[in-house]
Amino acid sequence: MSDLGGRVGEAVRHFWKTRKAQEKKQGAKSGRKDQGSRSAVTGGAQLDGFIRLVTEILIENGIPDATIFRKKSTELPGFFRPTKEWDLLVVIDGHLLASIEFKSQVGPSFGNNYNNRTEEALGGATDLWTAYREGTFAGLPRPWLGYFMLLEEEPRSIAPVGVVEPHFSVREEFRGASYARRYELFCQKLIRERLYDAACFLLSDKVSGLKGHFRQPSSELSFANFVASLTGRAIAVAKFQAAQSK
Repeated sequence: MSDLGGRVGEAVRHFWKTRKAQEKKQGAKSGRKDQGSRSAVTGGAQLDGFIRLVTEILIENGIPDATIFRKKSTELPGFFRPTKEWDLLVVIDGHLLASIEFKSQVGPSFGNNYNNRTEEALGGATDLWTAYREGTFAGLPRPWLGYFMLLEEEPRSIAPVGVVEPHFSVREEFRGASYARRYELFCQKLIRERLYDAACFLLSDKVSGLKGHFRQPSSELSFANFVASLTGRAIAVAKFQAAQSK
């Protein structure tokens, strides 16, 4: 994982360049921009740099490229629904080794999108682990589950946010917490409640982000910790399966 910071910076730069190009293309086609940032949201591909980086790191650590799935063949069966499409899967000899969800959020609608992102992450993990408990995925050991979030750093995402408490008090950690802080808490809780094995949370603004700049507000949620956890599990499982096949 040499020059990891620089490689993450390149993925951040790809994110913002792709968004900018999609917004420009949409405006050229229609003669007007979609409301808000819808053109970039509907364009997709912004997080491909991160998916590519994680793929490269897995390959560098001995995981065959043919066992890593992205863009296609990334559906997994669930318990509450037939299937869910993930962003990256590692499947070796019919065994699910890892599954990762890559998400991002930019303004202006931080409130609604924050609720949607948290509900998606909780629902996806609950569905997968319930399916695992019921024997949907063959073999052991337990698969590794990861969650990645890149949030735009701008005044509305880092400003304190009020809460509505008509009947009961919210938890103290949410009082005055910005959306950035809420996401940080959310990712920490995903790990500590064992819904995900690791989570990564990055902040980047659309100006310096074009130069690859980003911020990691929590060392626990750093990209280095994220991929170290993933590659550690991947290497251990690969060795386990090699020993079993002898």
